[in-house]
Amino acid sequence: MQLGVMFPQREIGADPVAVRDFVQAVEGLGYDYLTIHDHLLGADPAKHPGWDGAFDMHDMFHEPFALFGYLAAITNRIQLSTGVLILAQRQTALVAKQAAEVDVLSGGRLRLGVGTGWNPLEYEALGENIHDRGARSEEQIAVLRALWTQESVDFHGKWHTINGAGLNPMPIQQPIPVWIGGWVETVLKRIGRLGDGWPGMGRWSPTKGDEIERVRGYAREAGRDPSKLGFEASVRLLSDNNLTPEQEAREWLSIGATHIAINTMDVGLSSTDAHIKAIADFKTAMDG
Repeated sequence: MQLGVMFPQREIGADPVAVRDFVQAVEGLGYDYLTIHDHLLGADPAKHPGWDGAFDMHDMFHEPFALFGYLAAITNRIQLSTGVLILAQRQTALVAKQAAEVDVLSGGRLRLGVGTGWNPLEYEALGENIHDRGARSEEQIAVLRALWTQESVDFHGKWHTINGAGLNPMPIQQPIPVWIGGWVETVLKRIGRLGDGWPGMGRWSPTKGDEIERVRGYAREAGRDPSKLGFEASVRLLSDNNLTPEQEAREWLSIGATHIAINTMDVGLSSTDAHIKAIADFKTAMDG
């Protein structure tokens, strides 16, 4: 089992000292990894009446690669994970370059969780097509892995053309692990065929064990070893299932989760110290 912490994106604030204190506490407490959400733009609700997205312009999100460059310098051990980076909104070669740089600077500690996202405003502003994002993301993953493992790449796909070009520096991990997020059956099949793991499997339910087994089955169908796949669950401090965070974590582990991330957001914690205390209490409970 790997135990991690979900970076409290919308509540940590923009003070780099607070960010440093929280992340160094995560490492000091013995956690294995830190995972971070990704959104580039938030909607202005005043200009989008009836907006019901999960976040808007008032919710703060640090940019993952820039943040990881900072965290690589102030940590020594913990894995740095995106859960998830919205890959289809970004230029693939640029993501490959940024990820390789973080992997180099952190000593090979990056795990890249990717997903397709849902916010049409972000896609519009970034000049990308939201309607082909699923299929395009599969080609993006192939391009990423080629650029991370081949000194000179020739790639001719539907959306990408690379003629004898490569990255320098290349990542320490070749390739960097790519986990694929999402919940619909098409994504479960994609994880089994292409992914190294499934980040953020959604809220706890006994049926999640069936979904994990389906992903493993899709991996077997693709000729891959399902035992090599990782499965990450996030556990909230306050859940709606009458389980304590530790009880929920152990339920997840019993059905096949390999990674557990504690989420301290949305429970009214008003300071960095309060978030640190919450993750310290959870770690003590899980170690007990």
